[in-house]
Amino acid sequence: MTLRFAVVGCGVIGKLHAEVLAADPDTTVSVLVDVDAAAAEALAQRLDPAPFVTTSVDEALARDDVDAVAICVPSGAHAQVAVAALGAGRHVVVEKPVDVTVEAAAPIAAAAAAAPEGTVVTVISQHRFDPASVVVREAIAAGRLGRITSAVATVSWWRSQGYYDSGAWRGTWELDGGGALMNQGVHTVDLLLWFLGTPVEVMALTGLLAHERVEVEDTVAAVVRFESGALATLHATTAAYPGLSVRLQVLGDAGSAVIDDDRLGYFHSKELASAEAAGDAGVSADQGDRADQTARVLPAEEPDPAHGPMFTGHARQYRDVVEAIRTGRRPGVTLDDALLALATVRAVYESARTGVPVRVADVLAAVRMPIA
Repeated sequence: MTLRFAVVGCGVIGKLHAEVLAADPDTTVSVLVDVDAAAAEALAQRLDPAPFVTTSVDEALARDDVDAVAICVPSGAHAQVAVAALGAGRHVVVEKPVDVTVEAAAPIAAAAAAAPEGTVVTVISQHRFDPASVVVREAIAAGRLGRITSAVATVSWWRSQGYYDSGAWRGTWELDGGGALMNQGVHTVDLLLWFLGTPVEVMALTGLLAHERVEVEDTVAAVVRFESGALATLHATTAAYPGLSVRLQVLGDAGSAVIDDDRLGYFHSKELASAEAAGDAGVSADQGDRADQTARVLPAEEPDPAHGPMFTGHARQYRDVVEAIRTGRRPGVTLDDALLALATVRAVYESARTGVPVRVADVLAAVRMPIA
């Protein structure tokens, strides 16, 4: 059965969700919701079949052709829509972040706990489904990189002053929830946690260095200590003209990997190198250890010339959502995952505000969620 979605919020990211859902034969957009009826109507005209349009979330949830809700409104309004959708018995997909603070997101956790068994609640973290990310995660889980000792994560982007001036909610604590880290860097935070595990403590500094009339940071630098003992540096900025890459280095005592703009830029494992050397009499173990394994560990994947990387990433995650709904399994990104990423970001901001280290578990206490 085709899963029918209401997309709430028809701005830039809402359009992307709608187009992804319309392109997949297993999903369709049955309703579009936006306080700006003209924006919803304009998007409806681009979809086939054209969905019903309304300015009311309640009206959308009262319909019998909505199985799930994709929430694409400003971040500070996520919880309000998510709680309503869960209360109406719908599956929920929230565009990142889950909300702007752990306290604001707590009602979503409560509503999810009270929802019928089998209700799927997920938050967009599409880079978990990138082939490069999957390779690194599987290598870590299999011990091919040995003990993970550290990581270096950097998001070096540029956003013009016009970007922040384009919407009154942009660059505000209330609706944006933060700046370069909350909006541009939260995906990288999620991958960092997926790879390194439970974060324990954060020490950070932030600054507003290249923009005006903005409440939040455009540059942040932090150090994160993990339960395993691993250390990571975390950097994000929207003040790196003209915009560089997102780069995540994962470093272990038996191997290392680098993901650069969602691609596997480097991968080397002592275990795999030794196995290759043992299988080739003409290659010494030392030569094998120095071999670059990057191309050999990536699965073959056909490029998608019709769509850009953002479309492809969201499409991968929506395929996971559909499978989770149909089979009753947990989605690849759980609400707990999203809350942990949010708590880590908020710990960065609290450390920058107070000038002292902040424990992530203390931030998570707002939802009474044990850190695991």
